[in-house]
Amino acid sequence: MDKLLSLIIPSLQETLYMVSISTLIAVLIGTPIGIILVITRKNHIMENKGLHNIFSYIVNIGRSFPFIILMISIIPFTRGIVGTSIGTTAAIVPLTVATIPFFSRIIENALLEVNKGVIEASQAMGATNLQIIYKVLIPESMPAIILGITITLVNVIGYSAMAGAVGGGGLGDLAIRYGYHRFDKNLMIWTVLVLIVMVQFIQISGTILAKKIDRR
Repeated sequence: MDKLLSLIIPSLQETLYMVSISTLIAVLIGTPIGIILVITRKNHIMENKGLHNIFSYIVNIGRSFPFIILMISIIPFTRGIVGTSIGTTAAIVPLTVATIPFFSRIIENALLEVNKGVIEASQAMGATNLQIIYKVLIPESMPAIILGITITLVNVIGYSAMAGAVGGGGLGDLAIRYGYHRFDKNLMIWTVLVLIVMVQFIQISGTILAKKIDRR
């Protein structure tokens, strides 16, 4: 058991490191992209068909790449950012690139749930576009955003496991190198159990938090 823990704990730490950093960056970049996708839509507060189409196409292109192909295809970019294409830090780059368009659509869908009547009422009271975004759209859609972040975290955990297939580190790398190649079924089972517990914890926590802040 001690040997098992000595393998699983460092790999779990690597997975948490990859998932947390890549998700944080994706949220910071994907949120404004999602906002732009919403406010530039037809009949919205800053309608701009050309800008909306440009961002929509970029997001669609980003989401069309399978993660393994994306990870391999941007190796030169990854190496240029962190100086290497192998390891947990290097894996953060493709994880983030893959997650940004995914989270952008999450934000778009969350903001589109906001009742148009609330937006129109804010405009009638003289609210600026910036005020509508930060005092109406985001607060009103916060439960959906929290659930979206939860889905994104679970999605990134799956990506990080795949990153292990090409030397990305973490639990996926552990399962492949020690579990699969060395035919250690016990390690494989424990790795899967740890991933299941992680996903369940994130999903339950996100659901509880979303319910607590839901004002509807």
